[in-house]
This record gives sequence, C-alpha cells and structure tokens, in this order.
Amino acid sequence: MFDLKRLTESVQKNCHISDAQYAGQYTLCVFLLKMREYYRWEKAIPQSQPLSREAVGAWLTERESYWDELDSLSFTPLPIGDQHFDPFDCAAINATLNPLGYVYSGGIGVFHKPYFFLGKLEKKTRHNGVTLLVSAREYARDLVAPPAMLLDDTVYIRKECLRRVIWERIEEWRMKHQTDTAMARALACYTEEPAAQLPADGAMEALLDQITDNELEAVLLHEIGEAQARPLLGEQWEDLLDALPPRSVAELMVRAVRDHLADSLSTLPALLEAQNTASLHFYFANLTGLRRELYPEALQAYAAWVDSGSLAPLEQLCQKGQQRWQQLAQQILALYADTPDSKQLTQYIEQLCQPTP
Repeated sequence: MFDLKRLTESVQKNCHISDAQYAGQYTLCVFLLKMREYYRWEKAIPQSQPLSREAVGAWLTERESYWDELDSLSFTPLPIGDQHFDPFDCAAINATLNPLGYVYSGGIGVFHKPYFFLGKLEKKTRHNGVTLLVSAREYARDLVAPPAMLLDDTVYIRKECLRRVIWERIEEWRMKHQTDTAMARALACYTEEPAAQLPADGAMEALLDQITDNELEAVLLHEIGEAQARPLLGEQWEDLLDALPPRSVAELMVRAVRDHLADSLSTLPALLEAQNTASLHFYFANLTGLRRELYPEALQAYAAWVDSGSLAPLEQLCQKGQQRWQQLAQQILALYADTPDSKQLTQYIEQLCQPTP
C-alpha cells in the first residue's frame, strides 16, 4: 500500500542531507534570504503576511543544529509500496507515483547541488516531444527550489515555487518605488489599480494566483527552448559547465548564453505569436543580472515596442537572436576544446561574452 507520509519523510530527509552538505556554499546574504523563504514554506505562511524575526531566528538556529547531525549521511532510498527506489531514478519513481496523483524529482542543480521535491500532480501532458509535469502543493522540498527544471526529456514545473518567485520580484520592485518600468506595465495588465497600490492580504493572494497561472506558459516555453537547444549545443556543453569553477562569472555567462538561445528559439516567439502582453512585460522585468548585461539589444527592442506599440522590434530581436546566441555558443565550445587550462578558459569566455560597446 502507498504511504504518503512515509514517502514524504524520506524525501524530506534527503532534502535536509543535501542542504546540510551544500548550504554553506552560499553567501550569508543569499543564505538568509533563502532560509526566510524556506521558513515561510515550511510553516505555510501566506506570501503577503510578514514574518516574525524572532521566530525565524529560533527556527534557523534549530535547523542548522539539525543539519550538523546529517552532514556525513548518504541519501536514503525512497519507499513506495513494497519497493525502494534510488532517489535519482525519477523515471521509475514517477511511473509509480503519477497514476496516484503525485510527482517527484531528484537531480543535480546549479553548483552541482542535489535537489529533491515531492508534490501533488496537477497536470501531465506531452508538448513538442517533452513531457510536462506540473506540481501544485509540495509535500517535501529543500532549500533550493527552482520553479522549473528540464531533466532528460521531462520538464518539472513547480507552481508553489513559481508563485514565490513572482512575489519576490514584485516585492523587490515595490521597494524601489519605480512606476514607469516593465514590472509596473506587467501588473497593470492584471489590475486597474495603480501598481503601487496593489491589494493586500487575500486579494493579493488571489492576484498572485492569476499571475502564476499566466506565467506557467512562459516557464514551460523556456524549458522547451532548453530542450531545443540541446542538439544545437551537443553533449560537450554540460562537460563545459562541469569544467568551469562553480559560481564563476564565466559559468554564469555560459548559462546566460544558453538561456538567451532558449528564449530566442521558443519563449519570445511563442509569446509574440500569442500576443501575451502581460508575459512579455514580465519577461523583460525579469531580465536581470548577466542576462541583462549581455543583451542590451533586448532592452532597446523592448523600449521600442513600448514607445511605438509595434511588436516588430521584438520579432526582429528573436530572428537575430537565434543566430547570434547559437554562434556565440559554438565559439565558447571551440574555446573549451582548445583551452585545457581552466583558469585561462574562464578568462577567454569572459572576454568573448562581453557585449560590444
């Protein structure tokens, strides 16, 4: 017989073991932000409700003490019925869990950190040769909670995590008190109220649900773009990522290049075809960090669309972007093939990826 409680406890223990072994890799600021969000999830506190600093601090101390006990442990097999599964055997686990209405994922994420989650299966479909598994409520998760992940030929979309990321982006924007921005325009697509006067409490939670439902499509489109980029980049691309120092500028640049290629192949063309104005504004509101720095032309095309109302600048951006990012990716791979020294390779990649003034 299937025992959800037993399975949840096993998955959550693996999550704690992974966190115990890898949480120290984050900077203090990033770690504390992630832990606050983790506390909110664990205690089922709505996004619009403030957190108690004292309660979070006490919980953090207790959690770190618990992690100290797990630091040297190996991941435990997952009990499902009378079988025990390797926690990274997602195909076999989901073949058993999906018919029961649950979804599981276990893999290696950014900086080589193992991640796991168990959730309620909301939807399972097949799209452009890719299996899509959408989870709603999550029963077990670790500190790292990416909204989407492509593993083999399966895309995992985590609605709880996506909703949290959307809220964080909105909160970050509100703290800056800026009105004439991509985020303000995105929010204006959902509510008639001024963006700076968004509803509170229950009404804000409902608005978050509405935005999340719309942004699910954009997240899926990006992961489909990642799948389309795979044969263009080849198996060496993952070897290249493994060869670069974790959290180095070069590694982040390489990941940004693949993201831009995926979006040029899938995300932006599909959003433009559907004329999904809210998602287009939201896309550019979240074009941050190195992705933004490496692609100033994208911001110029977005500004041209806002000024003119014509989608032509964004359509041209997609057409040029597919060739540009594929060519840059091939140049990076050529550097990898010709440069055995890791330190020298990172320097060459940083020089190559810098945008033209």
